[in-house]
Amino acid sequence: MRYPENLGQSGREIWREIMSGFDLNAHEKRILLEACRVADRLDNINDHLAVEPLDKKLLTEARMQGHHLTRLLASLRMPEVDEDGNVVRAQRRGGARGTYA
Repeated sequence: MRYPENLGQSGREIWREIMSGFDLNAHEKRILLEACRVADRLDNINDHLAVEPLDKKLLTEARMQGHHLTRLLASLRMPEVDEDGNVVRAQRRGGARGTYA
């Protein structure tokens, strides 16, 4: 599998996991790429925090990047699939304002 350039271990794991199971549109691939970069950025921040665990700027940035990663992955609205390949939960189509009835 080919990966986008400059992805680290976490970014490659996320890319491989999602791209091996789903066909994404161009805009979804851009979101996925950004999520992979954020995951790698979090690894870098966590490496720095291992040396300076009380760096408030890094702690704040880690929290913000973690939220950013969560939102990016959620925006892909990936269906939940079990180990046999069966869809357990279909794609969720609710937006930022919630679902429409």
